[in-house]
Amino acid sequence: MGEQLKLDRWGYQVNTFSDACISAINAYYHQVLIYGRERSVILEAPQCDQHCVLANIMAAHFLCSADPSRAPLHIQAAKSRLQQASAYEKAVFDAVSYLISEDRDDDLAVELHSKLLKDFPRDLVSLKRVQVLCFYMGKPDLSLNIVQQVLHENQNENYLYGMLAFSLLECGQMVDAEKAAKRGFEINKQDCWSQHALCHVLQYECRFREAVEFMEECSSSWSLCSSFMLTHNWWHVALCYLEGNSSIKKVLEVYDYHIWKELERPDAAPAEVYLNALGLLLRVYVRGHAVVFEDRLKTLVSHLIDQSTSHIEWHLDLLTIWALASSGELDKAEALFQGLKSRLSKMRKKKQEIMQRGILENLAEALYEYGRGNHIRALELLGPDFSAYHCKMIGASDEQLDVFNELWCSMLLSTGQALKAIEVIEKQVKKREGAPFLWRLLERGYSMTGKQEARIAGEKAMALETSYFK
Repeated sequence: MGEQLKLDRWGYQVNTFSDACISAINAYYHQVLIYGRERSVILEAPQCDQHCVLANIMAAHFLCSADPSRAPLHIQAAKSRLQQASAYEKAVFDAVSYLISEDRDDDLAVELHSKLLKDFPRDLVSLKRVQVLCFYMGKPDLSLNIVQQVLHENQNENYLYGMLAFSLLECGQMVDAEKAAKRGFEINKQDCWSQHALCHVLQYECRFREAVEFMEECSSSWSLCSSFMLTHNWWHVALCYLEGNSSIKKVLEVYDYHIWKELERPDAAPAEVYLNALGLLLRVYVRGHAVVFEDRLKTLVSHLIDQSTSHIEWHLDLLTIWALASSGELDKAEALFQGLKSRLSKMRKKKQEIMQRGILENLAEALYEYGRGNHIRALELLGPDFSAYHCKMIGASDEQLDVFNELWCSMLLSTGQALKAIEVIEKQVKKREGAPFLWRLLERGYSMTGKQEARIAGEKAMALETSYFK
């Protein structure tokens, strides 16, 4: 059957004879943009046209995480037909094949995607791909520059504004982030990434009730989302309940019925669920609710012991080290920590610098020590100037990283370093004056140093604790 040029969702040329191939590629685009559960649809594309370059390189990218042993076959298939590929397909092949190559240079991978988007600015899946890369590099400013580069060509495009909003909020531009998220939601009420970005803003600004009501109203649209996106949005809801001092039973309810329950679905991705479950459990433990969630942690740890989810995500590894150590599985926690160190040591020098190797290793070991109750050693490891925001390269947003800052401040207080804790907490309060927990920490620090401001901080905390959900 003869080859011919067809147009994909973006209006760019793809060399294929098969309408079914193009349909599968477009369906994959849609799944990526909605954080869908059926991204494997891309594997249908090369089945419909085994010679299509775009079909094969997209399939290879999907398989790199889903089934790595099958990826090289599709890379080779794409490479063998490059001469017949369109200019768009060649640009995508160059960017993606380098992205999934061993020992890549992240900066060059970004550069290739940036060039691709200059020539083909309507390709929002390539935009999403490079934004994810920037996220793991801990460079939200770079991500923002790239999305702004294609903004003019996508003024009313579905899903663009959620990407813009997330980059803005990660750069601390909350006012603009809220506007962008609302614009994305206005275009498409089902856009979970715009919903998620708006929740980030509301949460940061301590508009907890507003965030919960908005997200729960949107939650019916999450059933088709991936395990990560579904449980992550519910993680935000649980965190808003927790931060707004709602009944701890509400947090428990979200955990049981909306996060952990995801594992009952036959197509659930366990590692994605564990990441959000652990993120919530560490938060409630730091805030003094360990007894309420003790059984949940034991159950979760029983799923982590076989190490089947180790070394998938840096963030997940860190949380798992804490969970294992906290549950007395010290040998397992130590083994995971040593594995993490080994992975870092084998990276090229530049990658080690991007990963902030020293900071990351210290955070991992500190979580191990914190889990086993050795707060003094954990603090020594983190040092006097710790900031979790230096650890963005683990693949975590500021909101996800905040728990490590809370943990550090709590340990400063528990080891008698009240003056240092006060210094840090006062800065945080200026950014988030409506957060009751910060005021409680401040009250505790002031009390330890005999300062009269303790009473004022306590009154402020009490007023806030009864203002959101009471």
